[in-house]
Amino acid sequence: MVWLRRTTHYLFIVVVAVNSTLLTINAGDYIFCTDWAWASFVVFSIAQSTMLAVGAVYYLLFTGVPGTATYYATIMTIYTWVAKGAWFALGYPYDFVTVPVWIPSAMLLDLTYWATRRNKHMLILVGGTLVGLSLPLFNMINLLLVRDPLQIAFQYPRPTLPPYMTPIEPQVGKFYNSPVALGSGASAVLTVPIAALGAKLNTWTYRWMAA
Repeated sequence: MVWLRRTTHYLFIVVVAVNSTLLTINAGDYIFCTDWAWASFVVFSIAQSTMLAVGAVYYLLFTGVPGTATYYATIMTIYTWVAKGAWFALGYPYDFVTVPVWIPSAMLLDLTYWATRRNKHMLILVGGTLVGLSLPLFNMINLLLVRDPLQIAFQYPRPTLPPYMTPIEPQVGKFYNSPVALGSGASAVLTVPIAALGAKLNTWTYRWMAA
């Protein structure tokens, strides 16, 4: 049944990587050509950190080899850059999709797994917390490099929104003007149980294949 376990493993990785691309484009209006960029950064931080944790923890526990979380984050990054290029080819500006910085947070997850001598519970608790805290900080640069969202909000409206839903009032200043701090705090809390879910998915996968 080795072939079944390997097939299930790689299928899971591909499916999660593809869905990470879709989530990146849609989570929290993270297409920055709207005036919702700062407010939705909190939603983005939670969505991206939890998504990274569930897949990376599953991958780490499946292989048992530190370093595979970074490999998983690299897969997501490549897929998202492909999506970014697709939008650019359709005529949208280069920063219409901002690629998240997953790899440094995944490296922290690998480091935790290695430093705790492959302790699953420490991986969930410490690694999940580090991912939740670090991902908004690493992605803060994305908020600083994109063009003024209010300036081009109506030049490139979101294709998934009807005209009457296009934001009008700027949302900068919402969440006490600190989306990075709030995103880090909320992500650090929520990423731990999601990392535990990734570990449980690994257990369920083995049990299903052993049945």
